[in-house]
Amino acid sequence: METAALIVVLVILLALFFDFTNGFHDTANAMATPIATGALKPKTAVLLAAVLNLVGAFLSTEVAKTISGGMIREGEIEHALLPSLIFAGLIGAITWNMLTWLLGLPSSSSHALFGGLIGATLVGVGITGIDFGVVMSKVILPALIAPLTAGAIAFAATKVAYSVTRRYDGKPDGRSGFRWGQIFTSSMVALAHGTNDAQKTMGVITLALITVGWQSSDEPQLWVIISAATAIALGTYLGGWRIIRTLGKGLTDVKPAQGFAAESSTAATILASSAFGFALSTTQVASGSVIGSGLGRRGSTVRWRTAGRIGIGWLLTLPAAGAVGAAAALLVVWWGNAGVIVDAVLALAIILSLYLVSRRNAVTHANAMSDVAESAQAVDVDENPPPTRRQQRMLEAKAKAKARSDAKAAKKSGKKKKAGGSAPAATSASQPSEPAAPAPVRDPGAPDATEKESGR
Repeated sequence: METAALIVVLVILLALFFDFTNGFHDTANAMATPIATGALKPKTAVLLAAVLNLVGAFLSTEVAKTISGGMIREGEIEHALLPSLIFAGLIGAITWNMLTWLLGLPSSSSHALFGGLIGATLVGVGITGIDFGVVMSKVILPALIAPLTAGAIAFAATKVAYSVTRRYDGKPDGRSGFRWGQIFTSSMVALAHGTNDAQKTMGVITLALITVGWQSSDEPQLWVIISAATAIALGTYLGGWRIIRTLGKGLTDVKPAQGFAAESSTAATILASSAFGFALSTTQVASGSVIGSGLGRRGSTVRWRTAGRIGIGWLLTLPAAGAVGAAAALLVVWWGNAGVIVDAVLALAIILSLYLVSRRNAVTHANAMSDVAESAQAVDVDENPPPTRRQQRMLEAKAKAKARSDAKAAKKSGKKKKAGGSAPAATSASQPSEPAAPAPVRDPGAPDATEKESGR
């Protein structure tokens, strides 16, 4: 029992560390668009996200119940083995989380956790330890549907936003009022993130407490809620800068109206999913919203290569984290408690190594690109988009007015030409004929012609 209690303590500490990594890996994405559009300064945005994550963690526990009493069938697993498997699953999740954060690969902390737990359980117990019905209905399907739903909502919201404010077409700052709206919507995204992602750590800790008999209900205790909320909030504020510093590069083409629509869609989707206990990836939802809002702008097309790379990253996360979790669980199955110690040492070495590498490498677009920031690059927006219907009508009206004006000017010019054609004939008749040659001037000293004649 003492060994099991020690392992549970290790599980709690590791789960809180995972929650911390979740904070700096994902939560900064809640503030991606307001930072890119200038609605919030980076430091203010991160602090606001941290506070709202802390608050959001207290608003719902439905997602925590999905993990603590739904996905893993703890009744099918020996109580002495389950804490070790949870520990192995957390190692898989944290390792993949840190690696993808370092490399800037599109990933989901939530799916890393699910993959690690599923992989460890499959190795330690087999398929009987997993309730695949819950996994499919509350993990897999939300992962497929939620980003598409959020993208569709963001697409429609962007269309409406530009339609309502179409009189500002052609004015660069005409829609700057949306920046103020972004402060509210991005705050809602951060709050929603706390209601979903912080719950996953609560569920893991609660599951570990149930296995050793320290708790019978799947409802998280108050100290679990407080500790998980604090861990994700600290991770957001202290570790989010690596991603925050790259957001301006990835989302420079996001306009305030787009950002407002994307954040509204993200917040609505996450809050609705949290109410139903769907453990989805907030990163994927935010990415889908950004892509949808980009497509909502005129003259936009999808860069399918970039979108495909993001999709591959999403699909790869769960099985890759599951493979790491399965490898860690294999050591537990082989060596028992000694395997737990080996896993802990290896995990500590991996985490420290990745951290040292991250401190040595410069933060650039290539090695620290957030998933949401990269998602903005999946849409190519034309710098000179085609005119709107209103603009087209205005251009046609101007063209018709110019044509009428040109017709009047041509008609008036024709009348003047007709009147000017008869005037030259009249004036030529009244003019005198060509003057005769002037008579020669006679020299006064010269004799007259008559004088010459008489002199002969």
